[in-house]
Amino acid sequence: MAERKPQKKKIVQKKKPVKKVAKKTAKKIPTAKLRSRIVRKPKLIVKRSLLKKKTSPGSLQKFVENPIITPTAHQYWESKATFNPSALYADGKVHILYRAIGVGDISMLGHAVSKDGFTVFSRNSRPVYFHKVTPDKTVPEAAYTSGGGGLGGCEDPHLTRIDDRIYMLYTMFDGWGAIRIALTSISFDDFVNERWNWKIPALISPPGEIHKNWVLFPEKIKGKYAILHSIVPKVLIEYVRDLDSLGESKPIKSISGDRTAPKGKEGLWPRGVGPSPMKTEYGWLVLNHVMDTRDPNKYKIGAMLLDLKDPTKVLAEAGEAILEPDEWYENAGHKAGVVYSCGAVIVRDWLFVYYGGADTVVCVAAAKLDPFLDDLRRSGKPKLKKVTTKKK
Repeated sequence: MAERKPQKKKIVQKKKPVKKVAKKTAKKIPTAKLRSRIVRKPKLIVKRSLLKKKTSPGSLQKFVENPIITPTAHQYWESKATFNPSALYADGKVHILYRAIGVGDISMLGHAVSKDGFTVFSRNSRPVYFHKVTPDKTVPEAAYTSGGGGLGGCEDPHLTRIDDRIYMLYTMFDGWGAIRIALTSISFDDFVNERWNWKIPALISPPGEIHKNWVLFPEKIKGKYAILHSIVPKVLIEYVRDLDSLGESKPIKSISGDRTAPKGKEGLWPRGVGPSPMKTEYGWLVLNHVMDTRDPNKYKIGAMLLDLKDPTKVLAEAGEAILEPDEWYENAGHKAGVVYSCGAVIVRDWLFVYYGGADTVVCVAAAKLDPFLDDLRRSGKPKLKKVTTKKK
């Protein structure tokens, strides 16, 4: 017995699998970073995957293989159109949520994922979000074409991540006369793992009005959630302590009505907000939908910078559109001459803008962020430098 005791000790000393496993686990941790290699050094640009033409150093370049998402004939729910995408960068990938229309002309939301920001490598075969609607025919019928989804549903999603939750604002159309803004959310973990456990939506805009393109800032401002709900004729933001308090009993009062060019206006005029605001060192970058009196009947995309502490203050606004419908896929579809964005992401030093072409397909354009912001600050009206000088 005395001779066996030291043998047991030797056996215990030899068994140290825990440390070896720990070392292996530690080596595997950086693989998560490898999954986020999107645009560290955008290989697609080196391979000339973007169009060569550039109007300025910071201009957006359209992906040469656009469109990246098109209708799928054998999928009943997205057989007619896939467009107006939102986007979220998470888990080292770009998640794209897009509006889809198929048999029945009801709008639903589809989901696709890109590892490099340009090409789609996975796409859900079923809709990931659907808003069941019941037409309220006690109100007058609205003259609303709804991008082809005449029987209603959920349109034009806008995603925003705050901490461990992802919020989505979208337009709800009941197929008759109600066009309202709805708010829902999902946990970050459920979203990236494609478990579509969305919260029951709340209608946060007033009934009997037409509202579209409301967005949520990605962080609290002045200790409150901030919802940007109008930029025409001025920037309007609603600050709320609790998003769950919003709904039928407490809708957000905004500006509703016809979005037409102001009398005597020449050049660009804004229609509404595009993607959710993106934080930069110069201010909140907000892309918006614009039209041009010099080139009527076309939807384009503009840009503006808002003050970080008080986003109602416009620091700079692009004098020209940053994206225009000049490609075949932006003019051949349900509505010709339309580029319409609900999603954009900043990944390291690159800006990716996801947009719908002709209300039919999903496309992407990109630009180096710093040159893009420099261009915006130089051409913007008013100039950002003048604002900072006045503050000093």
